[in-house]
Amino acid sequence: MDAPYGQALIDIQFYCRSVQELSMPYPDYPLPADELQRQRNLERFGLLDTAEDEHFHRIVRLAARVLEVPIALISLVEGDRQWFLARYGLDAEQTPREMAFCAHAICQAEPLVVPDASQDPRFCTNPLVTGPPSIRFYAGAQLVSPEGHSLGTLCLIDRVPRRVSRSVVETLQDLARLVEREMELRRQSVHSDTTGMCTRADFLEQAQRELLRCNEAGRGMALLLLDLDHLRQTNQNWSYVAGDQGLRDLATTLLDQLRTPDLVGRLTHHTLAVLLVDVDYDEAMLRVEALREAVSGLQGVFTASGHRRQASGGLTMFTSGDQVVESLIRRAEQAIMLARGSERIAVVLGSGI
Repeated sequence: MDAPYGQALIDIQFYCRSVQELSMPYPDYPLPADELQRQRNLERFGLLDTAEDEHFHRIVRLAARVLEVPIALISLVEGDRQWFLARYGLDAEQTPREMAFCAHAICQAEPLVVPDASQDPRFCTNPLVTGPPSIRFYAGAQLVSPEGHSLGTLCLIDRVPRRVSRSVVETLQDLARLVEREMELRRQSVHSDTTGMCTRADFLEQAQRELLRCNEAGRGMALLLLDLDHLRQTNQNWSYVAGDQGLRDLATTLLDQLRTPDLVGRLTHHTLAVLLVDVDYDEAMLRVEALREAVSGLQGVFTASGHRRQASGGLTMFTSGDQVVESLIRRAEQAIMLARGSERIAVVLGSGI
């Protein structure tokens, strides 16, 4: 039999009295150093508050049976809660983040293994330990996005203390990799087939979250819309293959120029949107000018044709009066009308239409 996992850590035993005896709350959860971008990354997977999915449920069911525990969960740690993307053996859909073992797990590189929560000072006064579901054993393997952010865990729970071998933890990690792959497939499913950018509905949802953040924190934000000029003529003269390639090249150019917090999406057949996050007016103009120069350097799909692709742009800044992202879109659309066919980016700063 394998040696117990984390033997050096779990040999230290603690004794904790009840919450009433201690007259103190359980310890607060730690925050990852990348919390803001981690949160943003999680939201952009489009998984929060979605209906139960059999693909995820199959994994937690398998984890519970193979590793012989009564409860297995896929927990996504968001804001002040942990929400269960899939659950086996537990009715609750979410718990407060302050009670979440997973809130601790996402702050470390290795899986978190708690042999007996009633003897662990981090958890012995936790209501999920002192009351239902009476957690004693916990093991959580981090779910890490391709961007490197820990979004949650695949975790195992038992109502009796347990010591587990390294092979059990490694199996849990292998199953967590399956969850990560399924999550990435879901993210790709809300992206445009042509450009690889998120679709209009997903862009509007994520942009609205960023707008709320700006309102709360008083930060700046800008929205840029880009229209590929003469797309209809391109499709007619050189086929839809050429038109789609033009959109893909434009999307690639935008993505190459953007920072991690920024958001890009395809709003219509010929309009791409770029949300520039945490920028003031001067920085937005510098960023947009760099984008304009990159776009102006695009060549035609068929170089022998002599055709050169052009794009018109409209930019607007977030204002304190903006409550919905559609307000910025309307102003940016107004600016595009001013820029149409001029190979420049027009700006509308005020309340617009």
